[in-house]
Order: sequence, then structure tokens, then C-alpha cells
Amino acid sequence: MNKEKKQIVVVLDNIRSTHNVGSIFRTADALGVGQMILCGTTPTPTDRFGRARKDIAKVALGAEESISWKYEEDTIKVLKDLKKVGYLIVAIEQAENSMDYKKVKLDKNGKVAFIMGEEVEGVKPKILKLVDVIAEIPMLGQKESLNVSVAFGVAVFRILSI
Repeated sequence: MNKEKKQIVVVLDNIRSTHNVGSIFRTADALGVGQMILCGTTPTPTDRFGRARKDIAKVALGAEESISWKYEEDTIKVLKDLKKVGYLIVAIEQAENSMDYKKVKLDKNGKVAFIMGEEVEGVKPKILKLVDVIAEIPMLGQKESLNVSVAFGVAVFRILSI
């Protein structure tokens, strides 16, 4: 694992779909993410007995094994802990005080944590209060949002300038 890879963290808060989780793992691998933190009701790559989940593995195609991951119940605690060690917290979300994702500038220290919220409601308001940047992908069509795994890929590839 290279030094850059260790500086990028992805936090998934209450993502329900195993397919979305697997897809985000696969995209995170392509982005060089160092760690995934799965929170709340987000399913993990292994079940409670430690067995690999085939539904996540089918979509992640091995990325669930190449990226370090852990489960934490409390997303707010996770974000506070990341901030304490110097991470810039970026939420990918639509909000009144959001900025265009193409204009997000990262800190020079290179430590960044991206947070993605659940499929229907997105990142919760109490979590948005803790983030440093809310990055929004402008919607030009009839639909108001993208699938969470698609939004993750679009925004984070651009923000990291990969």
C-alpha cells in the first residue's frame, strides 16, 4: 500500500444495498483508497460468522479483499476521530450550503475522508454539520440524484483529479 493510498478514507453511512457497497469498494480500489469504514446498517464484506458475503464479492470483484475496511456503529464518532488526526471531511450530497464538486480543493496534507449517505435520504443533517465540505454534483435532467455508487465514482474521481 503506497503512502497516498493510506491518506484516503471512505465512510459509508447506512448504505443498504450490498450491490452499492460492492460497487463502491471496486471504485475505491481504482481510486487508491486506503480504508473503508462501514457504519450503521451498511453491510460488510463478511457476515457475522466471518464468512465472505457473495453478494458484495460479486460486484466488488476482489476489491473487498484489497482495501482495508472496518465496521463502526457510530458514524459521528468516526468523523470526529478522523478530524482529530487531520482529515478533511468531504460529504457528497445535495444541500443548501454545498459547492460544485468540480471546485473542491483538498488540503495540502493529503488526508481526506469522503462520506456517502444512505440511498434514499442521503447524508443526515446531523452528520453534515460535522463535515468541512459538502460537494454536490449538479443535476441537469429530470431526476434529482444519481445512484450512490455512481455519485461516489463521478465526484471522487474528479475531486482527487485522477
